[in-house]
Amino acid sequence: MPRHPSRQRLAYATLGRWLGLCVAVLLGGCEATLFAGLNTTDQHKDLQERRGIEFDADHHLALDVYTPAHAEHAPVVVFFYGGDWTHGERAWYRFVGTALAARGVTVVVPDYRKVPQVGLTGFMQDAANAVAWAHAHAHEFGGNADDMFVMGHSAGGQISALLATDPSWLGAHGMHPKDLAGFIGLAGCYDFVPVPADDQDMIGAFGPTPEQQRQGEPVAFVQGAEPPMLLLQGIDDHEVEPSNAISMNRAMVAQHEEVTLKLYPGVGHEILLFALSRPLHGDTPILGDILDFIEMHPAAQPMAQSGAASR
Repeated sequence: MPRHPSRQRLAYATLGRWLGLCVAVLLGGCEATLFAGLNTTDQHKDLQERRGIEFDADHHLALDVYTPAHAEHAPVVVFFYGGDWTHGERAWYRFVGTALAARGVTVVVPDYRKVPQVGLTGFMQDAANAVAWAHAHAHEFGGNADDMFVMGHSAGGQISALLATDPSWLGAHGMHPKDLAGFIGLAGCYDFVPVPADDQDMIGAFGPTPEQQRQGEPVAFVQGAEPPMLLLQGIDDHEVEPSNAISMNRAMVAQHEEVTLKLYPGVGHEILLFALSRPLHGDTPILGDILDFIEMHPAAQPMAQSGAASR
């Protein structure tokens, strides 16, 4: 049933107030405090948490798993957080794991190496390793390896989108993008070449030349062999412009691939993600849209007979 207009305006007004608070906290360099506050509100009942599971001993990388109580053959989401490819940690995003696990989804939140320690190759190898680990171990947590989604916000949206479009990353583990049930992107960076010369974080991640940068640009790899996509984007996002999601949608449509684009008025970059937290998820349809997409795609589609050449 559509929202009553006055309730919708009130919801977005609430989001606006939260956005002001979030921006103030983020600008003050207190991200850990903000995420800790969100995580104190999450649900603790009817789910299980397993933290600090090492999936890459060589690089000391670990992940956390959030599981519905008594899960059997639950869909699995591997969530990659953002942070300009330079910072962030999995513990901050407990609210994402619990929000989905409380509604029947097994969630894996891995860490990955950051710029300047590594560039594209390093953090993408980490991401592919995490997905391969989740695929191999899903049954241990009541998950269904054939019902696995990758999901990410901002820089994490770029990482998960590249896993879903460039077959070389999962191919190193004997997997293919079509082995995924779907990709869920929240304000992801999909179409960004050329990178502005003064954006040192992106230069560090993708290199100084357009040729190098294009190796990390998901929209450049869409070729008709991708899993279904759900692209979520706030119209008032001034950090990752809506043109990224619009461009990815256009590329998928051009290849006759399944894609759903959701544009949310009055929603900015941080609030798109924070809307999954317990204080805010009732004010927007974002969490519901994610759950609907997962429910509509219960298993990975079989790979096309012809396959797709790796780039």
